Order: sequence, then structure tokens, then C-alpha cells
Amino acid sequence: MTKFFCPGRTELAGNHTDHQKGRVIAAAVDQGITAEAESNGENVIRVFSEGFEPVQISLEKLWPDEHDTGTSASLVRGMAAVLSDGGVRVPHGFDAHLTSTLMPGGGLSSSAAYSVLIGCMVSYFADGPEATAEELARAAQKAENRFFGKPCGLMDQMACAIGGGVYIDFLEDRIIPVSCDFDALGLALSLTDTHSSHANATPAYAAIPADMAAVAKHFGETHLARVRQPDFDAQWPAHSDDPQWMRARHFFDENFRAMAMADALGLRDGERYLELMNESGRSSEKYLRNIVDENGCGAELAEGLDLAARLLDGACPRLRLRRLRTGAHARGGFPRLPDRDGREIRRGELPAHPHPPRRRRRDRGLTNAAARYIMLWKYLYCSCKGE
Repeated sequence: MTKFFCPGRTELAGNHTDHQKGRVIAAAVDQGITAEAESNGENVIRVFSEGFEPVQISLEKLWPDEHDTGTSASLVRGMAAVLSDGGVRVPHGFDAHLTSTLMPGGGLSSSAAYSVLIGCMVSYFADGPEATAEELARAAQKAENRFFGKPCGLMDQMACAIGGGVYIDFLEDRIIPVSCDFDALGLALSLTDTHSSHANATPAYAAIPADMAAVAKHFGETHLARVRQPDFDAQWPAHSDDPQWMRARHFFDENFRAMAMADALGLRDGERYLELMNESGRSSEKYLRNIVDENGCGAELAEGLDLAARLLDGACPRLRLRRLRTGAHARGGFPRLPDRDGREIRRGELPAHPHPPRRRRRDRGLTNAAARYIMLWKYLYCSCKGE
């Protein structure tokens, strides 16, 4: 048996900017999916996930199957198909047993982590060159787009595959490691279980890139990142009540914030970072409108955000929050998967953190938390229980 691991990710900046070739900051977290796998000598891949029905796909049928759309089987089929495209690799069958600490639909990119992990195993057991982290990420995006049926961007897959914290500019095709040491900033990133899920929110999700693309098309472009902001700003007053233009407004503001937040992280300016996180949350609520959809989906999330707000204001002192570690603390190691410097990282071998974590400060860790970001937005999965 060979062991594999892929971390989940948290989005730190760039909410719905990646599919428009914008900028994002994301970080791997200390929650993820672990697998034990071995070759089975057959032409099939079998995946046994704890708590779910087994998945089996034939390596003789590597094309989209409408019956698999939206299922784990589509991601397994998609990863095998994309990684073997053009005959670069010849995949072989294997059996894998998975356990996960990521809740499906919980906001830590369980689907991206699952896809990248499957891709790592496909690559490991195949004849041919092993896939790089970036190749795994791009293959995972294609698997979600073409096989699973979700028009996602590349941020989640890239963060899960590369590990650590990353700043990505998709228009310029730049990937830059960033430090996400919240302890050094005097902040804490916490997980809150809202008892909600976005697992069935694909149609609502798909509407956001479609709306943004419609505004880009108005300016003769395919992506908003290619539209000159002065041109957009000049026409914004005439369209400020249009839902599509409101989402485009969010894109331009959020795209700038991602760059500013990367600078704040680099300078260890926790106050500025927290200010920008607040702005991001308010923008998501006001312009992006992706918390509660028109059918009321996400109401539990809205209640969870209100709970987080009251907690941070000291109104719920008896609640417990689970701290989430990010960046180098959470970087996952894949067997024989090269990192960005070409060095092989094996399971259990984690890069040293450049700054030792500071001792936890109980009061400040909760009341000064970067969770103002969580308070106003986002579905960070998790655990918040009353005593």
C-alpha cells in the first residue's frame, strides 16, 4: 500500500475572480483527504471512500458519461482521461481507500482535493512521467469542467496541488508563494459549522461567471480581467442597479484587493489585512450576492455568519471555535510529487515554517480574528458547538 494525501484549501482573497483571469490568494489547510492505494492488475480504478458508495470506472471508457455528471465517478474518469490525453501516460488500474476530514460542500474544496488526489494516484501508477503539481491542478479543473459539469476556475485545484499559500495572477500566469502565518499577524482563522452545504449549488455558482462574462462581452472581451477598469468605471453609473454589472463591480474591486492583501501579508500588517477582508465580505454580500440565492438556499449560512458576528462582538462567550491552520503548517506531501523547485516531497516531509508559530492568545485569537471575513461571508466548513 502506498499512502497519499491532499489538503483542502481556504480562499483568502479573490472571491470569484479566478474564472475571469483575475488575482487570488489561497492557502492549503490542515484538513484534507488521505488515501492508501495499490495496483490491482486490472484495467479498472476502484475508489472506496469512507461513508460513501464505492466508485468504479473502466480505463477503456475515458470520455464524459452523462450518467456520471455531478458524481465522484465523473472526477475519477475525468482525471484518468485528462492525464492520459495524447498518450503521454498509460494509466493502470488501482484500488484506493480514502478517509477525509473535509465535509462535502463545506467550502474547503473537497472536490478539488479529491480530484488532485485521484490524479496523483493515476500518475503514480501509470506508465510515463509523473505529473507536476501544476499539471495536476490544470487536469483537475478540466475534469470538473468537462466531466463533472461545474464551470469552476483554477484557484482551488492550484492551492490544493501546490500546498502552502499562493498568490496567483491568472491573466499574467504568475504563481507566487506567500506567507500565511496568521499567528504572526495576531489573527486566527476559525471554522464554523453552519449546517449548510453548497454541494447542490452548482446552478447558482454557474450564474456568477456567466453574468461576469456577459459584461466582459459588452466590452468586446472574453474575461473581465481583459477589460480596462477606466472603461468599466465610465459606464458603471448607468448600470449600477443591474445584477450582472454589480457582479462585475465586485470583480474589479476584489481583483485590486487580492493584490493589496498579498502586500499586507508580506508586510505582516494584520490591521490592513483585516480591513481588506472586511471589505471583501461586504462586497460579496452587496455586489456578488452569493450568500443566499433567490430560492433561499444558504439561509443556514446567513444564520451562521450572524452567529460569528455575535461571537466576535462578545455576545456568545460560551461557544468554542476550532482554529484552522494554513500555509506551510498545512502543506500536504504527495509521494514522489515534485514541488515548485523540483525537489521531491514525500509523505510526512513538510517544509520548515520560516517563522515559529507564536503561543496562542486565547482572547485575541477570537475577538480580533480574521474571522470578520468569515463573519460576513464564506462557507468555511467547521465546528462551532455550544457547551
